[in-house]
Amino acid sequence: MYRGRLKRDLENWADRGFLDQAQAARLLADYDSRGGNFSLGGVLGLLAAVLLAAALLMLVAANWELIPRPARVIGIFVLIWACNVAGWLAHKRGATLVSAGALILAAASFGGGIAMIGQMYHLSGDAFSALFLWMAVTMGSAWLFGSGPLSGFAGLLAIAAFWTGLEDLGWSPEQQGLWAFWSPVAALAIGWLATATGAGRAKHFAWFLGFQWIWWYWLIDGDPGVGAGVAIASAGVFLAVAMPSRAQAVFQSQLGPSATFYPLLVALSALGSLHVTASGPLATAIVAVAILSLCIAAIALEGRGNGAVRYLAYAAFAAEILYLSYETIDSMLGTAAFFLLAGFIVAVIAFVVVRLERRFSSVPGQVSA
Repeated sequence: MYRGRLKRDLENWADRGFLDQAQAARLLADYDSRGGNFSLGGVLGLLAAVLLAAALLMLVAANWELIPRPARVIGIFVLIWACNVAGWLAHKRGATLVSAGALILAAASFGGGIAMIGQMYHLSGDAFSALFLWMAVTMGSAWLFGSGPLSGFAGLLAIAAFWTGLEDLGWSPEQQGLWAFWSPVAALAIGWLATATGAGRAKHFAWFLGFQWIWWYWLIDGDPGVGAGVAIASAGVFLAVAMPSRAQAVFQSQLGPSATFYPLLVALSALGSLHVTASGPLATAIVAVAILSLCIAAIALEGRGNGAVRYLAYAAFAAEILYLSYETIDSMLGTAAFFLLAGFIVAVIAFVVVRLERRFSSVPGQVSA
């Protein structure tokens, strides 16, 4: 997506005389030479590794009873170590695609080995324990090999372990005890791994894991005081990161646009939860003013440079206006009048959004249409 937009921009600048065609071609070639760009071959290679791992484990499982017990254990360990060694050798030779595929195959084999050995020796345990161990070992492998794909795989396992833990450990923080706090620690570890291994997209797993945990631990009970506290804290984080400063520039260069998107998402969702518990017109008005003000601040601070924040603010602003229209007008004018007024409000919002988009896309020095 970004490459296509960059190519169009370079062609536009070349046509307008800002740079010549040779410079545009060199800039695009420089972008293509960097690691971490989309590669169909890389995606297919990783999918092939996952399919090979699944096929191998299914083949072993189908003939599990026919294989002697010592051979089973030795075979599992040999497979895991062989894949890790192959991944390390490929990494040393610069074959990143082969290395990523081999390491994914090793991680998948380790997970299958946990299940098979547990079944073979009738080891006590639950699915959460197995997934947590699988995640921890995968994170260690990602750190040792500096593998971005393994960092993303560890993020997937962490999210799966979170939901499995709710089933096995309990749905309330009191039931889980100290285990209730493993998710934010894992989110920090995955975020650090994603940064260290250059896997920028894997950071979203860390953010999403943290978002899930905040909702489960703090917001799901519907306590207005806790919800307000989470909203204030998250909005404070968003404003601190979004405010123009040298420290903010360094911080965003490390975390990217997600550094402001997810705190804003938490703040808006926490404020939205307050609508459920708000009683009376005054409480509803306070929450509405907070949501609309935060949306306007988000558009003003991050609207030009962060499309994700901009569209989230647009959506939240429109949803809040429609909600207020329903709450304050529907009871007086009826359903038909509500839809008529809601359509008018949406049209006004669309007009404002179009004007803002034109202003954001206008070139400095030109007057926005």
